[in-house]
Amino acid sequence: MLTMTKIKLGNNGPLVSKLGLGCMRMSPVWGSAMNDESESIATIQMALENGINFLNTGDFYGAGHNELLVGKAIKGRRDDAFISVKFGGLVYRNQFIGLDLRPVAIKNFINYSLVRLGIDTIDLYQPCRMDNSVPVEDIIGTVADLIKEGKVRYLGVSEITAEQLRKANSVYPVTALEIGYSLADRQIEADLLPAAKELGIGVVAFANTAEGLLTGDMKAPLAAGDYQNHFTRFQGNNLIKNLEKVEVLKQMARDKGYSPTQLAIAWVNTQGEHIMPLVSMSRRKRLPENIQAMEINFTPAEMNTLNTTFAQGTILGGTYLQR
Repeated sequence: MLTMTKIKLGNNGPLVSKLGLGCMRMSPVWGSAMNDESESIATIQMALENGINFLNTGDFYGAGHNELLVGKAIKGRRDDAFISVKFGGLVYRNQFIGLDLRPVAIKNFINYSLVRLGIDTIDLYQPCRMDNSVPVEDIIGTVADLIKEGKVRYLGVSEITAEQLRKANSVYPVTALEIGYSLADRQIEADLLPAAKELGIGVVAFANTAEGLLTGDMKAPLAAGDYQNHFTRFQGNNLIKNLEKVEVLKQMARDKGYSPTQLAIAWVNTQGEHIMPLVSMSRRKRLPENIQAMEINFTPAEMNTLNTTFAQGTILGGTYLQR
């Protein structure tokens, strides 16, 4: 395999792999079926062996199952992994039912995470979202206290506004922002990405294929049971029009000898040295193609074609990324 490039996570952060491994889909989340646990563990270990050290999980993924899985995979090789954990999400019967970002809850959550992961310190700890029920100062201040206690190394934030990012960073230095970003989801380019760059905050970009839209495999209409049906982007004429845009990506992929998914990841990767594509994988066979995507370059003409075809506002309908 290719050598994995390392980047500094933010101006004052640690060295991590330019490609991150999202572990969420290794667990039953939002009603999905359980993956083969041994294959998931083998995938994490193979990723580590190939220089992908950034592992992303959440304490509410599979009601703690995901953290237990990651813990098994890194046992005996803690120093090889950089563990990013999201907290605060409340899930019941496979439905997201709200947030609990009270300081007392955060202090409770982290103890369970440390036990499930089998580690003493979480590398990057971040509220999964922000709401107005708890002041930003209280949320960030609590994580800052955990850093002082040695239970956390770095502060992260996820799915927030530019205003919230600036406020959080004023309370305690934010190392990384986790946010959805893809050719089809570019709304953060207006203010959030510039704010992160200005503040010297690394960007961990998930949903690079826009919930499957950019894989080239999607066809209209979707099957009745597909979870994407909940989002207007994948409904009716919206999906038909959106898939017409994806044909441009598919043709470019054929011309370059790659898959549309690889080009979608590569586009995110080329948006800046401070931006890390976070790619979900649960099978070892996907590692080589996703690592290869990090080596893909675009000509100025190709980049212009992609940026024009997928200019902000050209993809119809929304997903949960547009809130």
